[in-house]
Amino acid sequence: MGLAIVAYLILAGTGIWMFRARMTHDRPSWLRSLHYMIGGSMVLLVLLLLGVGIVGTLGHFGSLGHSSHLQAGLAVVGLVLLSAGSATQISIEKPWMRSLHVGTNIILFVGFAWVSLTGWGVVQKYLP
Repeated sequence: MGLAIVAYLILAGTGIWMFRARMTHDRPSWLRSLHYMIGGSMVLLVLLLLGVGIVGTLGHFGSLGHSSHLQAGLAVVGLVLLSAGSATQISIEKPWMRSLHVGTNIILFVGFAWVSLTGWGVVQKYLP
């Protein structure tokens, strides 16, 4: 989870940098590619965490839904996928996709906090 949060923070930094650079028309050519690569990495990390969580919970408890962590995790996965999907659609023809992308990422901050807090309780169940 820590790597996904680090990726989120790096994405926030590069996203702010891209916004400022767009206003001054002085964006490094590599910045957008870096933002996309880290975003793709975050998508993969979140999907990996979802898979590990489901398999681990089923293996340990035999069923899902023992805490609100499942809902928090599914919400984060949905927000990450919405953010990634909207990012690929940002264009001159669809400028509103940028607002959807940024707004989703702001909500994702709350989602990461929620999934982290609920995850702490889940981790406590696994520890002896």
